[in-house]
Amino acid sequence: MIPLSIHTILNIGSFGLLVIGLAIIFTKRNLITMVIGLNVADVGANILLVNAGFVKDGTAPIFTTAVGSAQAMSDPVPQALVLTSIVIGFGITALALALIVKLYRRRTTLDVSKIRGLKW
Repeated sequence: MIPLSIHTILNIGSFGLLVIGLAIIFTKRNLITMVIGLNVADVGANILLVNAGFVKDGTAPIFTTAVGSAQAMSDPVPQALVLTSIVIGFGITALALALIVKLYRRRTTLDVSKIRGLKW
């Protein structure tokens, strides 16, 4: 049996969340369910990014005279990207839900197949 490290488990889990979120987006017809799928995929992508920047026994990337240069440090770029992604994801979710409420008031349905104006 293959020993599973925490990195492998997080990668498999986050990739699974990404796939589940995309499957929800492409298979469901309800707009609110599609927004939920978008959020699930967003969380999976964020966990992948955080796991990419993880360093075992790493410290915070703050350079002082007490910290030696040979000590392992975590990469701060994926963490900054994830914080930005969380804020952007929140904004997209809020905008999408506001547009869905506006669409529901006008068309009285949330089913994508019943909204004629969205068809090609």
